[in-house]
Amino acid sequence: MIGHPACPVEPWCLRATSLDLGVLAQFESLFALSNGHLGWRGTLDEGEPVGLPGAYLAGVFELRPLHQAEAGFGYPEAGQTIVGVTDGTLVRLTVDSEPFDVRRGVLHSHEQVLDLRAGTLRRTADWTSPAGRRVVVRSERLVSLTQRGLGAVCWSVQALDGPVRVVVQSELGVTAPPSAAGGDPRSAAGLTAPLVAQTHTVTDGGVRLLHRTRLSGLLVGAGTWHDVTGPPGTRTDVACTPDVGRTTVTATLAAGQQLGLTKLVAHAWSGTRSGAAVLDEVDAALVVAQGVGWDGLLSTQRTYLDDFWDRADVVLEGDDELQQAVRVALFHVLQAGARAESRAIGAKGLTGPGYDGHTFWDTEIFVLPVLDHVAPQAAEQALRWRHTTLPLARDRARVLGLAGAAFPWRTIRGEECSGYWPAGTAAFHIGADIAHAVLRYVRATGDTAFEATVGVDLVVETARLWASLGHHDGRGGFRIEGVTGPDEYSALVDNNLYTNLMAQQNLTAAAHLARAHPGRAAALGVTAEERTAWEAAAAAVVVPYDEGLGIHLQDDAFCDHERWDFAATPAEDYPLLLHHHYVELYRRQVVKQADLVLAMQLCSGAFTDEEKRRNVEYYEAITVRDSSLSAAPQAVLAAEVGHLELAYDYLAEASLVDLHDLQHNTRDGLHLAALAGCWTALVVGFGGMRDDGTTVSFTPRLPPGTTLLTFCVAIDGHHVKLDIIPARTRYTLLSGPPVTILDHGTPVVLDAGIPVHRPPAAARSLPAPQQPTGRAPVPRAPHRTQSQHRAGLHGGGDVERTHACAPRWPSPGR
Repeated sequence: MIGHPACPVEPWCLRATSLDLGVLAQFESLFALSNGHLGWRGTLDEGEPVGLPGAYLAGVFELRPLHQAEAGFGYPEAGQTIVGVTDGTLVRLTVDSEPFDVRRGVLHSHEQVLDLRAGTLRRTADWTSPAGRRVVVRSERLVSLTQRGLGAVCWSVQALDGPVRVVVQSELGVTAPPSAAGGDPRSAAGLTAPLVAQTHTVTDGGVRLLHRTRLSGLLVGAGTWHDVTGPPGTRTDVACTPDVGRTTVTATLAAGQQLGLTKLVAHAWSGTRSGAAVLDEVDAALVVAQGVGWDGLLSTQRTYLDDFWDRADVVLEGDDELQQAVRVALFHVLQAGARAESRAIGAKGLTGPGYDGHTFWDTEIFVLPVLDHVAPQAAEQALRWRHTTLPLARDRARVLGLAGAAFPWRTIRGEECSGYWPAGTAAFHIGADIAHAVLRYVRATGDTAFEATVGVDLVVETARLWASLGHHDGRGGFRIEGVTGPDEYSALVDNNLYTNLMAQQNLTAAAHLARAHPGRAAALGVTAEERTAWEAAAAAVVVPYDEGLGIHLQDDAFCDHERWDFAATPAEDYPLLLHHHYVELYRRQVVKQADLVLAMQLCSGAFTDEEKRRNVEYYEAITVRDSSLSAAPQAVLAAEVGHLELAYDYLAEASLVDLHDLQHNTRDGLHLAALAGCWTALVVGFGGMRDDGTTVSFTPRLPPGTTLLTFCVAIDGHHVKLDIIPARTRYTLLSGPPVTILDHGTPVVLDAGIPVHRPPAAARSLPAPQQPTGRAPVPRAPHRTQSQHRAGLHGGGDVERTHACAPRWPSPGR
């Protein structure tokens, strides 16, 4: 919550210098630690007060019935909801029989720090109990980026006066699932006791618990190990019940003495292996971690993140608040996928239960394009997860009377979990989005082995869907009807432009890959006739355009609808879906989120510069941004057509969506797609990066009021760094053989280690387009250094600056 007075602007951490219980749940999301497999929300160590407790394992879910008021053929019958697993973060404390509770006694100071370089969450609390005993509690926790199922806590209490008797209870236990938030479809469904105890065991140094999810039948194991340090007479006892394991440490501390413990927590789960095998995995993780020790875990975490930041850091000088926000965003995007390893990346990652923990098209279109460049192994694993669900997608296509594969709109395991089919099943563009993600990943990494196997399978089967879903109309057009595009305020439309252009890309790519990899294509049953049919459909795809308005249409009939009355819509009615029935929304020109504008970003070559300008102006006036997905694509196109201040405003909105809780649901978890979108707004928007599949081009521009923009990108296994200042752009090839790029349309040959300087392009200044009444983004004040602005509030101090990526790239193909 950078906008919160307790949060100073700092370049490499997110710090809260006091505790505000009114936004406790929001901070729990922001302070969450994860590695894509295991996630811990940033809850207080003692467990209370708490906004939303949560420890999560990617892929662990519970089934729940999807009650249909009127059942229909092919409607999904069961949903999937993320389950909070056994939580090992809890460390309770009593001081002379008084429980440590920040709501009681006197809290002299409280600080939490999410360290983006160390990958840890640190906390310090100076507290006097109601009985007058003063102690300082310190903790540091991490979720390992190198050991998939491991988390660790280093905790201590120091007596400032004494003697004082302290009792520490370190727990591993089941927490109550969050209750459903009525009326908000973005929240999780309520579950009742989803974990059923199987076995519980006391071990040397801790406990082991094994549970089974009640309906989905997944086995979930966890175990702890403790290393305790304290004065003579310190005593440790371990006890275990089916749902709670507790290690209790008692000691008497003199003034200045402290009691400390290091707690290792290991998790494992399976839907196929035995309970003994799951617990063996837990034990193995604990043994490895014991050998490394706390200091070793810190060291390997730092080494991992040093390597990541060498590739991923984006430097934005002149706006310290956004610099901090961009790094926080990149850190959480990394955490969402680093060790997901063939599991889905959910819309909230593992930071909270929002959207039931489901993955959507957000992953392929917003998150993976960033991971392609900053953590390509995570992008590969996410696509491999989609590939594991291909049999389910084929089955779903058959139910729908279609060929190929119909991937689910929202899911955890691979089955469709959306009960509202007009905005779920009908959003067929998810198939083309997955194919697009395959093409982007291969283009960035040069991973031809992946292309020849997983890539061919995904692109071919999604192309088959389009060939069966669309039809030739007898007038030379290939039409795709009855679909829902990215804008969920329009449903079941004909020829949604985004869907058609993405399907065209999908069909063209399938024909190309089938020719490039004939063995794999033959194994899939691809024939020459089928390839020819794909190419014919792609060449004839209908692209709706209105000659009178001079704009592309979001769908065939979109501009025939009456415009929404924005002037008569009060601010409290947004987001509209929470206050207006879809029957109102579907009949009017009102856009929830970038749809046609996103098509112009992803299929840039399908539009002329003038068409982009006119389209932006038209759709800006009716787009209300009721989704966090919208700001980043709008930033990209605003920058491209010359509305740099508007682009900067949208960049800030994407970057600050959770730090300022702009969607009012950060408590349920972070908005990963929007956070990834701030990288895209900078690199694709202000950096002007475009890739037509053969050539990568840049049209660099600086955000207003900034003095330097630096970032690194991957191009077919090459790694290129851009340093953009007002006077020039410097291109440096960091690794790989020579490569040719375009700078403002001019070919530039890059050789490794030899910087190339290019002059800036002539600045364009266009009148700003209008947004719907009351829906303009908050203007980003230029020429203001945020750290200076806040110095009076937070004591100032030196601000660390980073001027380069300090590259240490691995060789291509690593």
